[in-house]
Amino acid sequence: MEQHRTLTVDGRTVHYRDEGRGNTRTLVLLHGFMQNLDVWSSYVLSYMHRLRVITIDLPGHGLTDTFCDVHTTDFMAGIVKEVLNAAGVDQCVMVGHSMGGYVALAFADRYPYSVKGLGLINSHALADSPEKRQSREEVCQAVQQNRASYIVGFVPSLFDESRTAALSHDIKDLSDQCLETTTASIIAAQRGMAQRPSRLDVLQQLDVPFYFVYGKNDPRIPIELAVTQTLLPRRSESLLLSDVAHMAFLEEREYLKPRLLNFVEGCY
Repeated sequence: MEQHRTLTVDGRTVHYRDEGRGNTRTLVLLHGFMQNLDVWSSYVLSYMHRLRVITIDLPGHGLTDTFCDVHTTDFMAGIVKEVLNAAGVDQCVMVGHSMGGYVALAFADRYPYSVKGLGLINSHALADSPEKRQSREEVCQAVQQNRASYIVGFVPSLFDESRTAALSHDIKDLSDQCLETTTASIIAAQRGMAQRPSRLDVLQQLDVPFYFVYGKNDPRIPIELAVTQTLLPRRSESLLLSDVAHMAFLEEREYLKPRLLNFVEGCY
């Protein structure tokens, strides 16, 4: 794959990759909390001969600079739009994992004309509850006290216990990515997610195909909540995976790849 491309926004640098530019159909993949664009590498390699695939280091993640004390999902969606403008992309199918799904929903809310289809992997459209906002603030405190210790405990908890041995390489790679994220960036992301509004109206009003992927053992998204949201769009497909937690796109990588590709091609 090619080297990172860069874009300067407000004096700060945003990193992204843009593969398969000869293709007319564009897929944008947005990573989750403390991850970076490399988490999508196997998908990009599989898709780049059939799709144009853009992956982005969201603000404060990977090689992209931290912009401010709080990175709201609306702010991050604006950065994604800056990247697409620079790349000359008017419309795309956008797929986001966890935090990336929140950003994708914010993007669809702000720029609905730019979205051909929307995919949410281990993500949802509700705002944080008061308890969840408090939990995020506790994460900020834990990171300030011992960032590395928090990350070492956090990453394995994202995977189903039955998969941790088989996916040990993925867990190590993800831990390495997370350890590159600074304390300031982690706090900016957590406080930004805590401020996001409900976007159930996007699920109900955006007239494009939706694709939902959930793990039945995801401790962060109860399966009842997941199923309820899949019923809101006019057109949606859903994939509920057994023995999968919060990293469905890695835990069931080979199973999901062709199905996600079919969804993207169907949007066009």
